[in-house]
Amino acid sequence: MNLFKPMNLEDSSDKKAVEIKGDAEKIKCLIIGSGPAGYTAAIYAARANLSPVIIQGMEPGGQLTTTTEVDNFPGYPKGITGPVMMDDLKAQAERFGTDVRWGEATQVDFSQRPFKVVVDDSHLIEAETVIIATGASAKYLGIESEEKFKGSGVSGCATCDGFFYKGKDVAVVGGGDTACEEATYLANICKKVYMIVRKDHFRASKAMQARVFRTKNIEVLFEHNTKEITGDKVVTGVTLTKRLGKPDEEEVKLKIDGFFLGIGHTPNSGIFKEYLTTDEVGYIKTVPGTSKTNIPGVFACGDIQDSIYRQAVTAAGSGCMAALDAERFLGEHE
Repeated sequence: MNLFKPMNLEDSSDKKAVEIKGDAEKIKCLIIGSGPAGYTAAIYAARANLSPVIIQGMEPGGQLTTTTEVDNFPGYPKGITGPVMMDDLKAQAERFGTDVRWGEATQVDFSQRPFKVVVDDSHLIEAETVIIATGASAKYLGIESEEKFKGSGVSGCATCDGFFYKGKDVAVVGGGDTACEEATYLANICKKVYMIVRKDHFRASKAMQARVFRTKNIEVLFEHNTKEITGDKVVTGVTLTKRLGKPDEEEVKLKIDGFFLGIGHTPNSGIFKEYLTTDEVGYIKTVPGTSKTNIPGVFACGDIQDSIYRQAVTAAGSGCMAALDAERFLGEHE
């Protein structure tokens, strides 16, 4: 049966409606996305006898699976690696009966309850409540060496990983508010912070620029581009190109121990935008103090709705909120 067309795509003759085979699976609570928010929501939903199903997404465990050491999550006095921590949260969710599945939500229809979600373009789920925990992905430059050192000196989160570079030299790439925030945060920890800015000026607000310029151990390198991140098993340097005037440029090499991306995040909200209210970037808007979206029965938690803190512990907390909100919603509507 043809239920609905692929969303966020322009109509064309070569695009066909997805063929869904078999009857819809009916459940109380569907959680889309894993990571601290999704797994915590599952723990609370399962303990409330909501029999939640998690669709893990293309990156099970979320961004923390690319982080080597996590030292700032409560309950791990000796620290823990991101992948192990996510395995622990998954196991805890499964312990209480959560059905954790591989797959990706590819289409949704939130026009009425039960909400329809298609997984992997083939399996239809009808859910009384939906919790969205698809997170936001850090933007990367797209160079080969960046991927090589991801988790070994390359990071998209200064507050997550900055501690490991205490007293060392690091670089932050970007010229907006995010990069300036990352750089000033790192300046309190690191010996030296280089800011690599592609243009000849900042895009950041005047207040953020002022903070950068009055921080003595931040050196701003305008009109520089990252060519290659260097090292063996971990980052030891970066090669830049400095623009001298078209078409001339020169190569600049810096010795650094850490390379931080400060060029923003992309919320993974594409398939939901037809129904849910988002901000100009794509973060799902929730009612302040809750996980409630503009659609009653659909909730959002974690980095998909948090453009400010983006921490594992705040994501977990909002996952708890989403499960409690879903439980109360079902109690009021059954």
